[in-house]
Amino acid sequence: MTARRIAIVPHTHWDREWYKSYQDFRLALVELIDTLIPLLERDASYPHFMLDGQMAVVDDYLEVRPEAEERLRALGAAGRLSMGPWYILMDEFLASGETIVRNLQMGMLRGSAFGGTMDVGYLPDMFGHIAQMPQILRLAGFRDAVVWRGVPSEVTKNAFVWEAPDGSAVRAEYLPVGYGNGAALPDDAKALVRRTADHLDEVGGLVPGDLLCMNGSDHLMPQPWLGRVVAEANDLQDDFRFEVTSLQDYLEGTTTDGLVVVQGELRSGFRANMLMGVTSNRVDVKRQGALAERELERRAEPLAALFQTVEAYPARQLELAWREMVRNSAHDSICACSVDDVVDAVLHRYAEARAIGAGLADRSVKDFGRSLAEPGPSVLNPSPRARSGVVELVVPAEGPAPAKVQVLSERSGLPGSMVLDANTVRTVLGMLQGPRIDDDAWVHEIRIEDTDEGIDVTLAVGTEERPNVPIAEAKQDLYTRLGARPDAMVRVAMEQPSTRKIVARTGEVAGYGWTAFEPAELEHPVEVNETEGSVVLANGLVRVEIDPVGGTFALDGVAGYGRLVDGGDLGDSYNYSPPQRDSVVDTPQSVTVRVDEPGPVRARARITTTYVWPDHVDGTSQERVGEQRVAVDTDVELRADDPVVRVTTSFVNPSGDHRLRVHLPLPEPAHQSHAESAFAVVTRGLTAEGRVDEFGLPTAPSNRFVTAGRLTVAHEGICEYELVDIDGGTARTLALTVLRSTGMLSRLGMAYRPFPAGPLTPVEGLQMRGKRVSLRYALAVDCDDPYRMADDVLLPLEAVASLGGGTRPPSGSALAVHGAEVSALHRVGGVLEARVFNPTAQPAAVSFPGRAGWLVDLRGYPLEAFEGSFELRPFGIATARLRDA
Repeated sequence: MTARRIAIVPHTHWDREWYKSYQDFRLALVELIDTLIPLLERDASYPHFMLDGQMAVVDDYLEVRPEAEERLRALGAAGRLSMGPWYILMDEFLASGETIVRNLQMGMLRGSAFGGTMDVGYLPDMFGHIAQMPQILRLAGFRDAVVWRGVPSEVTKNAFVWEAPDGSAVRAEYLPVGYGNGAALPDDAKALVRRTADHLDEVGGLVPGDLLCMNGSDHLMPQPWLGRVVAEANDLQDDFRFEVTSLQDYLEGTTTDGLVVVQGELRSGFRANMLMGVTSNRVDVKRQGALAERELERRAEPLAALFQTVEAYPARQLELAWREMVRNSAHDSICACSVDDVVDAVLHRYAEARAIGAGLADRSVKDFGRSLAEPGPSVLNPSPRARSGVVELVVPAEGPAPAKVQVLSERSGLPGSMVLDANTVRTVLGMLQGPRIDDDAWVHEIRIEDTDEGIDVTLAVGTEERPNVPIAEAKQDLYTRLGARPDAMVRVAMEQPSTRKIVARTGEVAGYGWTAFEPAELEHPVEVNETEGSVVLANGLVRVEIDPVGGTFALDGVAGYGRLVDGGDLGDSYNYSPPQRDSVVDTPQSVTVRVDEPGPVRARARITTTYVWPDHVDGTSQERVGEQRVAVDTDVELRADDPVVRVTTSFVNPSGDHRLRVHLPLPEPAHQSHAESAFAVVTRGLTAEGRVDEFGLPTAPSNRFVTAGRLTVAHEGICEYELVDIDGGTARTLALTVLRSTGMLSRLGMAYRPFPAGPLTPVEGLQMRGKRVSLRYALAVDCDDPYRMADDVLLPLEAVASLGGGTRPPSGSALAVHGAEVSALHRVGGVLEARVFNPTAQPAAVSFPGRAGWLVDLRGYPLEAFEGSFELRPFGIATARLRDA
């Protein structure tokens, strides 16, 4: 009889930060690799170690031990140490598709310095897997994935074929009991044989052939006696053939013959915890992550690529920002199932990345403004699709405002002067750090003149930024004059024309294009009617009627939108779990409605509802106790010529141990939802697979939009949603989670998950008490393009002021893209690169008019040339390198 192969893969699973901070865990990481390097160098019987499939552990170590880099390179090149392919082991649902791709590219690039990365899509501990992951892996040249969580009940063996929506497939090695089935192996050969036999009995028919024995787990050190014990175990018996090997070598002999095919995302809790509640804890982290991703993906990169020179492209700054984004995508980081020190660090990294992105984007917009030939305001479209929209801008107040614009405020011109003494002038000058006076006023010129009466200073002020205004030189000139005449009085005059801030609708602006601002005629102006406490916003396309009693609103006669439902949550950072004696608050004690903007371009009303929520859940009685009053502001906005209703709900959270959701009625019952995920829209039903150890709660993440029952909801930040009010197999309401407040990293004895998922550590920050919580979302009925709606809501047109003097014409487009959604537009080695995807079930003709180039894979290797256009398969992803026009 042939001995059964037991492939032992020594490894460690390294959570960079989790129940301890990054620096605390790095102390242990340095100790681990300090021990590992000499072990591999001296002991040929310990032939291999896997550094958890992520390059971040290498960089984190080398930052402390830079002198060890050559030794690591040598071990990597010799095949003794496997690294990557990821830079970090990310969460797949809470990071954008582009963040996932950059993570993989960063890992492969960094690993190339160490002999290359492991050609395996190692995904050992993600909380489920996105539908497009097989396609991403194949585009990087991989044929194998390794997974644990999310595998559905239809998989009955330790391998299956995992297929993406476009048909791309990988062989998925399933880890039936996780990535630590061989952790802490005994140092006795007989005990190793017994443990192996017991484990095979445990997994039964799930592992009919060779056994993959993952010798490691969370933050575990290598076992230096492993080679000796394996040799002794092989000498003892003939049933098993033990070998110490690499994951890649183990997978090289496998086949897909006879394997079941699983299509799409993996979100089942049938055999392993899905921990779906990580989507809704610490909602501030998810919102800040989305804001930072948008600044980088949709503004900083495309605007710099299109409106700055190749030489000025800020590649290094963008690289630094992406490094912070990728580090934050680690599953324990972005999922916020961590201690407060970790979450604080995550928020700081997001703030840093967002600041870089916003700063670079603003510079590109200014460069664009300076390049225009004609002076005056223009409208810039950072989206690839042509569109019209609403912009705010400041214009000269010359005569009455036309009826097609809406005046928000007016500022009278400021001819006149004031007289100051020298000390006051010095104080004022110290506060003037640049040409910007406020959001709508910039210094254009400073004139200084000595007179017999003193010193005259004249500031000429305009509504647009003028480059190279010599502020510092003027200040120094005035300081010098004051030094010569210390007793002189200074008369300061300001020349500023009358201005008004307006909001107006523009005509269509080309994708990645611009046009001179001209207010468009309003075909469907928005009107506000107030009668007997009721407020109605209507534009002929949609009617919004606010209920002054319940604090909700109706869309075209369907009532109940915006109903806030607050219930108890005795769960933890991983899972929602209701207390045994729950109580629900969904009725406000008082409601006020105020109209803030009356139209005709934009109308906005504020609904302020006051609730009394319980303070917390008593751990003994499992009952919600105490009282906290909270005022919730909900702004409802409707624009001219637009069927989309924009909503922002905001409040300061006073309570703990609760979950707040907003209920949105469906115009018609639905038995499934369609939510944006990475490079795809995924369809989900009303139930989820679970088991006794974890209730299959059908809450799910949505990237930017979700559609069900003719209702489309676009939202800012990854959002947890659920179809509720189910009757007869269909749902009548879509619930978005606004906040989930809980005080434990993990908990024992929960109703929905009885056993812990991590340390039983109290984490006060998870309660989010005293923090302002905001959810911005938009609603549309019968929306035919949710991607367009998400862009319109979340990526507005930009108003740009220009002094003229450049060479750019008053309207045009820097790049035309048709036939696909754009995930990225940036420069790689100076070359313009666009990543596009087809979210439909039909082939798409993707065109870049006037451009030619090459399609490349995710490693940058050329696949095929194209002239102007290429065909993209249904649900396909493609990366195109474009020659500059």
